[in-house]
Amino acid sequence: MRPYSTRQVAELLGTSPARVRSLAQREFLTPARNEKGQLRFSFQDLVLLRTANGLLEAGVQPRRVWRALRAARTRLPADQPLSSVRVLADGQRVLIRERDTAWEPESGQTILAFAVEDLAAKVAPLVMAAAPQARARANTSDEWFELALEFDQVGAGEDATAAYREAISLDGTHVNARINLGRLLHNDRAYRQAEELYRDALRIDPGSAIAAFNLGVVLEDQGALQEAMETYRHALSVDPALPDVHYNLARLYEQQGERQAALRHFASFRDLRSERDGVT
Repeated sequence: MRPYSTRQVAELLGTSPARVRSLAQREFLTPARNEKGQLRFSFQDLVLLRTANGLLEAGVQPRRVWRALRAARTRLPADQPLSSVRVLADGQRVLIRERDTAWEPESGQTILAFAVEDLAAKVAPLVMAAAPQARARANTSDEWFELALEFDQVGAGEDATAAYREAISLDGTHVNARINLGRLLHNDRAYRQAEELYRDALRIDPGSAIAAFNLGVVLEDQGALQEAMETYRHALSVDPALPDVHYNLARLYEQQGERQAALRHFASFRDLRSERDGVT
């Protein structure tokens, strides 16, 4: 595939060519050079540059960013595209999220679950203590849905699952309960069940961009890439301003060698994120 120039990468990332050249000097990246000695970047380089830039802007110490990305590139199989993973910042810790696991690239330690935020941890005992009375008072699907949300927000997955199911049993058209229940099952790798719930949500409300996006992700996780792309495109037909849908499509188009389509969606992702973050 044709490589990207420094100027093209800078435009796609919304940064300066000088910053791109500075990042390219780090050992986590090995860009090629053309016959004139100019830097040329692959799509995987572009993903790494975007990740490094984002971590630095999030306040992660540069030395930690370089170590984490070098370790990530070393550990990942050679045939696994780096665009298939997510790199996240948890305070000053860097986490690599693959389809089924998360791990710390510096230590190699696998993280079985992301910690619930401190606030949620403090609220959790109060929610659980009030749960029996809340269950006794819940009569309508919306009341069960609100109860499920409380459980969900404090990490009480089993209770949230049961409450979402109760909401659905009382109202067979409750789209949000299906989406949230699907997400919980999706996180537990119950892909088929999650897929069915997302499809049900879309049948009830074809205009639900979130249901379409989630369905695209679970299809991608099962290797149904063409159908995932169709579903992502449907999500954008409903709401063109979803940055993560553009990013996922950019990855998949690049994997298929459709460079112009990948560039177009990556540029849309960049612009939408900049608008959201108030960057000009």
